[in-house]
Amino acid sequence: MMPPRLTARRARMEDTAEIARLAAQLGYPSPIEAFEGRLGRLLAMPHQHVAVVNGAGGRLLGWVHVEQGLSLQGGDRAEIMGLVVDAPARRGGVGRVLVREAEDWAAARGLGTICVRSNAAREASHAFYAALGYARDKTQHVYRKPVRLTHP
Repeated sequence: MMPPRLTARRARMEDTAEIARLAAQLGYPSPIEAFEGRLGRLLAMPHQHVAVVNGAGGRLLGWVHVEQGLSLQGGDRAEIMGLVVDAPARRGGVGRVLVREAEDWAAARGLGTICVRSNAAREASHAFYAALGYARDKTQHVYRKPVRLTHP
């Protein structure tokens, strides 16, 4: 018997707990309430797209977040901001479906370029993206500094 065909669909608010569970697998644990607020905001923004692949029993097999961005030097582009596949479902085509969803969303918006950043330590993801035709463009350092908020 053939496994069911994997398809992506737009995320919904009721996916929040599963999105949070999967984000924790990627190393980004946060309370469900934090994901609820973020997902609600993202779903309301036309330049953001969050898609999921359903699994059995209400579990998600993975999710992708892609956004349309604009920079002075590069113009419009799409960027995959996050992608995670449930550990037991990895190497089963879920990631490919999610990346294709991001690429299709970008193409529908007239964006000719899509990029993704991958932590240097995530070697398996480097091979994954290369197999999908992505080429390493550059290596960079990321610097972070908290800023003092001027209002609560």
